[in-house]
Amino acid sequence: MIGPAPGAKVMVATKPVDFRKGADSLAALVAAEYGGKPYSGVIYVFRAKRADRIKLIWWDGTGLCLMAKRLEQGTFRWPRIQEGVMRLTAAQLGALLEGLDWRRVHGGRRPIAPQIAA
Repeated sequence: MIGPAPGAKVMVATKPVDFRKGADSLAALVAAEYGGKPYSGVIYVFRAKRADRIKLIWWDGTGLCLMAKRLEQGTFRWPRIQEGVMRLTAAQLGALLEGLDWRRVHGGRRPIAPQIAA
């Protein structure tokens, strides 16, 4: 799978949405319910009532993109259902899309520049 860039901003809507919605309806939902900007390049992630389906929308600079995935077995690990959205890292999104427990993925370590010995 081609994943998001390491610095991509990912926002997850924790409440299930109607999966009959398309890209434009989900973009309107982002703006109306979550106060987000769907055409800013942020990746917005949505789940169905049954947590075996997931949809992502994002603006790639030329158009609004929609990705959908359904797991054949099991369910996506999802945060508690509550109001609003939460942020994930690009690595956590990659784990979520693979059906893995994204909570076990932590941010990368910053490289430490070598020091000149004195």
